[in-house]
Amino acid sequence: MGSNSSRIGDLPKNEYLKKLSGTESVSENDPFWNQLLSFSFPAPTSSTELKLLEEATISVCRSLVVNNPRTGNLGALIKVFLSRTKELKLSAECQNHIFIWQTHNALFIICCLLKAFICEMSEEELQLHFTYEEKAPGSYSSDSEDLLEELLCCLMQLITDIPLLDITYEISVEAVSTMVVFLSCQLFHKEVLRHSISHKYLMRGRCLPYTSKLVKTLLYNFIRQEKPPPPGAQVLPQQSEGGGLLYGLASGVATGLWTVFTLGGVGSKAAASPELSSPLANQSLLLLLVLANLTDAADAPNPYRQAIMSFKNTQDSSPFPSSIPHAFQINFNSLYTALCEQQTSDQATLLLYTLLHQNSNVRTYMLARTDTENLVLPILEILYHVEERNSHHVYMALIILLILTEDDGFNRSIHEVILKNITWYSERVLTEISLGSLLILVVIRTIQYNMTRTRDKYLHTNCLAALANMSAQFRSLHQYAAQRIISYTCRHLRRYVYVLDKLYFPHSHCSTLQHCFSTLSDNGEELLSLTCSHILRSYASSLFSLLSKKHNKVLEQATQSLRGSLSSNDVPLPDYAQDLNVIEEVIRMMLEIINSCLTNSLHHNPNLVYALLYKRDLFEQFRTHPSFQDIMQNIDLVITFFSSRLLQAGAELSVERVLEIIKQGAVALPKDRLKKFPELKFKYVEEEQPEEFFIPYVWSLVYNSAVGLYWNPQDIQLFTMDSD
Repeated sequence: MGSNSSRIGDLPKNEYLKKLSGTESVSENDPFWNQLLSFSFPAPTSSTELKLLEEATISVCRSLVVNNPRTGNLGALIKVFLSRTKELKLSAECQNHIFIWQTHNALFIICCLLKAFICEMSEEELQLHFTYEEKAPGSYSSDSEDLLEELLCCLMQLITDIPLLDITYEISVEAVSTMVVFLSCQLFHKEVLRHSISHKYLMRGRCLPYTSKLVKTLLYNFIRQEKPPPPGAQVLPQQSEGGGLLYGLASGVATGLWTVFTLGGVGSKAAASPELSSPLANQSLLLLLVLANLTDAADAPNPYRQAIMSFKNTQDSSPFPSSIPHAFQINFNSLYTALCEQQTSDQATLLLYTLLHQNSNVRTYMLARTDTENLVLPILEILYHVEERNSHHVYMALIILLILTEDDGFNRSIHEVILKNITWYSERVLTEISLGSLLILVVIRTIQYNMTRTRDKYLHTNCLAALANMSAQFRSLHQYAAQRIISYTCRHLRRYVYVLDKLYFPHSHCSTLQHCFSTLSDNGEELLSLTCSHILRSYASSLFSLLSKKHNKVLEQATQSLRGSLSSNDVPLPDYAQDLNVIEEVIRMMLEIINSCLTNSLHHNPNLVYALLYKRDLFEQFRTHPSFQDIMQNIDLVITFFSSRLLQAGAELSVERVLEIIKQGAVALPKDRLKKFPELKFKYVEEEQPEEFFIPYVWSLVYNSAVGLYWNPQDIQLFTMDSD
């Protein structure tokens, strides 16, 4: 570094870095700092090069750790940076490229050193390094200035106050990155930090007044998605040598640290995403998520979360209640547009979840939009490509749907939005379908994937809850959506009988049932025209009769018997025995969803009645099942009523004629004949201590997606490298 351009490999031998980290104290007024900060080298453009930079500067950082208590050079560097930032706004207005370039270089060095220090030492030791005084080597004075707090306040001012221009883009990104680095001590702890320097500085004291302004700026950085200036936009002509300084701003620095980095990562499976077009937006969003998920301090709530929970639309003229701290306003239309456009990334989906869950103003605005499809379709696409996404991204997308479906207005409106040619849905050509029917198809597909692959109870419970919330407002279901609701239910009804057969007659090896299941494709469609009614009548009637007497006890005895017969050989309990309760839960919920639709909107859904009649033989066998008897009453009544009308109409009816009879029958069926059940409504509630999930998740996103930041995977303690 210094007056000449450098290569990463030359950094350990650089004379200026040696002096910075050496045994000699350097005054903050020494010309050395101008020489140190007049460097340029091609910025790292990949995770490999970032790793090389990390390794090249290790010796410099370790030397500074040893010598700084005697020299106070870290403090002097920070004071140089702080003094320069006071003139930064004026320099931007005057287009003083050189001054801004050198100030950026100072911050770049501070960021690199801070990252190394945080990784190498405890927070107490880190604070001491920021309070060493040159005049009293190795001493600590309680009344000395707190440079760490001053640095953080300065970074907040830089992020919020410096105008975003071509010449300030680079230093704006670096300021955000340095704040992320300051908070990165969490990466090196397995447990969630509840008392740290971040709580000390960011939740009280001099930094606290900047809370709302910082959150607002970070949100606008995300909204605007400002691209970096084109390469060469900042290249300066070679300056004459004056005062012992050489200013050689090479093109490597012109493209600078905002170069689009390859987002490599050892950790969680990264979602496929387009090339990063706005490093500032990406970095700002990551910092915002980190701040929002800080744990509350012992004596104060997280002010950044408070700001996120309470901000309002710029068009909302109502006054803020005096009880709401850190309040501000932002353009909701711009925020909505950005959220719709950026859902390919985990962090944008997490921001959408955070706002929907925590900010009632944002949630009300989004639910009132008339272009809901712009928000919902990207979420459905995430769920549709579940195999390619990490599990956390899928969870967030699913919970967003669950939150949206808590609103009846949303559930009605999605059936009024007609979509054309959904190209990413490959199971079937959908030339025209409502948003509501597409949502049903994708959620059922997600449940199916989960039940056959990941077997995550949390996932399928939330999927079913979203369907249940919508069920009373199902309208004009697409024939394929209606078919999938019924066929998916039937798949589990058959599976249930099969598992019961195995439980009660573990050595019978019912080949007929086994053959039945072997002929079902992954999406539940039958490949062969099999009649299961004979099988069901053979087994189901006796099984259900037994169950109706002592249902739970018999099941328990059968399971224990099966487990006992296997224990002698130390063979684990088969999956089908373990799955019985899960299958029963899924069947129960699917029957309740069908019942809710029939009870509330029978006349709006002839395709669902058609699909139900097509599979009536299977449903009829479950009318006496003790677990489903109550919920089967309405379904059985509908099947009986419409079967009778079809029988009266004669044989060999066309599909069109059957649908016509169903529509006529829906009008004729007295509504009071259908038993009323409590409305199906599920509300998303975060589990206790949500930070145990969200903090590791957010930092895994930082680790994998942050621009220009690299951490050695072997040092990471918060999450495992092979986790989702």
